[in-house]
Amino acid sequence: MGRPRIARLDRERIAEAALALVDRDGDFKMPDLAKHLNVQVSSIYHHAKGRAAVVELVRNRVVREIDGSAFERLTWDDAFTAWARSYRSAFSRHPTSIRLLATETVRDPTSLSVYYAPAEGLRKAGFPDDHILAVITAAENFLLGAALDAAAPEVMIEADSTTPDDALTLALAAAPRGPARAEQAFELGWMALLSGFRRLLEEVHETSARPASYS
Repeated sequence: MGRPRIARLDRERIAEAALALVDRDGDFKMPDLAKHLNVQVSSIYHHAKGRAAVVELVRNRVVREIDGSAFERLTWDDAFTAWARSYRSAFSRHPTSIRLLATETVRDPTSLSVYYAPAEGLRKAGFPDDHILAVITAAENFLLGAALDAAAPEVMIEADSTTPDDALTLALAAAPRGPARAEQAFELGWMALLSGFRRLLEEVHETSARPASYS
């Protein structure tokens, strides 16, 4: 028989299958992935040169929903907030992928492209070049935690009537539950982080505006 007209395997199918295993198990092994796809491991290697390449396919699949287009039309802080929300949303749909992807070096241009818009937006806003990656990384650290929290139980802390701290008891009673709890924590945390970024930028502008001193 001749070769089938439609390819049995491609990079998109591999990414979807690997992500399904990661969603279920938090990781994947190449033999399990091949079994899931009903192919031989060698067939996968025709499309992805090794496990690290498959990890990048998984990353590409997750981050493709992160939207950086707001940097083209909004102020840097509003655009950064829009980017942050889409980032959190993308990873909250695949929380078990976070440990895998956060511990692997990002090399693929498609995966790296998710950082292009915020990096350029922060540069245009006036952040020093040696601060831009740190700002994005600080944001990313918070957002990955927020994505995990979005998938956490509705009630994260339980206390009975014997809890000695009245302030904690009142806080627990007043706290929203369900998705609203994670949303409140995300909004408060992001606004605090963004406030720090704004202050950092103000300090940069203040420093650059000072007249040079001569000894």
